[in-house]
Amino acid sequence: MTQSARRDTRGTPDSTPGTARRRGHPLSRLLHNRVAVVCLVLLALIVAASAFAPLLTSASPTRSTLDDAFAPPGGGHLLGADSVGRDVLARLLYGGRVSLLGGFIAVVVALLIGVPAGLLAGYYRGRLDAVVSWVASLVMAAPAIMVLLVSIAAIGPDTNATMAVLGLILAPGVFRLVRASVTSVREELYVDAARVSGLGDARIVRRHILPVVQAPTIIQSAQMFGVAVVIQAGIEFLGLGSAGQASWGAMLNEAFANLYTKPTMLVAPGLAIVITVATLGLLANALRDALLDTPGPAARRRPRPAAAPASTPGPADDDSLLAVEDLRVTYATRDGERTVVDGVSLTVRRGEVVGLVGESGSGKSQTAFAILGLLPPEGRSEAGRLSFDGRDLRGLGRKERNALRGCRIAYVPQEPMSNLDPAFRIGTQLTDPMRAHLKLTAREAREKALALLERVGIAEPERVYHAYPHQISGGMAQRVLIAGAVSCDPELLIADEPTTALDVTVQAEVLDLLRELQQEREMGLILVTHNFGVVADICDRVVVMRTGQVVETAPAEKLFAEPRHEYTRMLLDSTLEDAPPRAPLRTPATGGPLQETV
Repeated sequence: MTQSARRDTRGTPDSTPGTARRRGHPLSRLLHNRVAVVCLVLLALIVAASAFAPLLTSASPTRSTLDDAFAPPGGGHLLGADSVGRDVLARLLYGGRVSLLGGFIAVVVALLIGVPAGLLAGYYRGRLDAVVSWVASLVMAAPAIMVLLVSIAAIGPDTNATMAVLGLILAPGVFRLVRASVTSVREELYVDAARVSGLGDARIVRRHILPVVQAPTIIQSAQMFGVAVVIQAGIEFLGLGSAGQASWGAMLNEAFANLYTKPTMLVAPGLAIVITVATLGLLANALRDALLDTPGPAARRRPRPAAAPASTPGPADDDSLLAVEDLRVTYATRDGERTVVDGVSLTVRRGEVVGLVGESGSGKSQTAFAILGLLPPEGRSEAGRLSFDGRDLRGLGRKERNALRGCRIAYVPQEPMSNLDPAFRIGTQLTDPMRAHLKLTAREAREKALALLERVGIAEPERVYHAYPHQISGGMAQRVLIAGAVSCDPELLIADEPTTALDVTVQAEVLDLLRELQQEREMGLILVTHNFGVVADICDRVVVMRTGQVVETAPAEKLFAEPRHEYTRMLLDSTLEDAPPRAPLRTPATGGPLQETV
């Protein structure tokens, strides 16, 4: 193992044990918050008291005894009796059931509607997003109190049904929150990496999108619960709830009717509502602090460069592993369609390394993403031919593409730290594609992942397997991505600037690793790069791109010896390998050599 490889195994400063302990698990952070602990205890007591009301009092919440009207606290009525002789404690305990159940119904209905709608609209966008957003805006525009009153008039005084309608009213708020969270994360590079691994949409949403959505959704749920308890109490206070049942709102109604006779009747239901709502509000704030105190989000996707149109297509071989003819990629803009790849043709044979070379903005990455079927929704691609191992890729649906990606066609991105999900351990992200494509058991996938980590030059595979992305270095992260790319034994590997973010020594090691793996597995390899040194070191054939078109295709030795196109010659002339050494610096005053100072 080289010195730089050993440096990689030490990870980054964030990987120190102290840092890991300081971050901690969200539940641990929550339990270290004194306010949160007090809120949890109070809420647990309120729920337990309501659930076990028959064990705490033998009195009935609805049986009235006129002889006990306005009975003071003590004797047979611990908290006294109301105007018709009903036990206040029993009504308080049993009333908690109604109020808490009503809040629970409202929150569950809101989540059952808002979360799936937000996930689908935020992930797939397009017309579905437009329609669901329009419906949500329409519901939010309607006055909530008017909707509730109309529903009560139509359904009748049924508290649970009314709270279900309240859930419908609250659902658009959940939808907007979830949709915003999904939209913010769906363009992350690690989500693209999951798509390239061939994972299905359902698995990507479950493993990579939901962890981001769940924290704000839990926080909002606690807030909605408090709001629902207040609204439920208000409905009961107005006498619009279920008749004959005990509830905190009904107790307030009774207390206000006898405000001048016995004002102390306001105390019990008022405190119950205030304590419950305040507890839920403070708990929501504590949950926010605990759940959102995580490492910063992964770097956002950088805009992919566009190129001007041009055309110089080349022929494709019939025996090729990958054949691309006349590929065009366009984007819809305000000024019309913008073509960023125009007429690109290339082939890759089994066991061949093809370098896709050009300046930034020449369309290299756009070509790779078009082949992978990973263009963003606003991008559109078309080709005269786009086939892999004789299979036409142009008409494949999402499911068929996922069956190829990660399994037979793999991808290595250029920003390793942004392509690993910070919420999951390295081992989880390596084993998921293997279990999906190769149908391995958890144990088999783990053993293969450890073997791959060792094969790509990681000295402590067990430690890295259990580490989070922030606990390893950039060089190790790139090795992890390479291990993941070859984990399902692909026939074609597309490496998009795999060494850009690495230092020179680690670049050489990663290139050696790619070459060794490619030769061992006889893979076809497309190496997207702008570095001719890398091309000379690893490529068999070179495709040079400029402003979205192929300007020259030739074997690597021939291209370096006899470049035909002026653009290729310009790129080769821009390298510094044959440049004369720089003259020593001279002082302006004397013109003599600049002396070093200590």
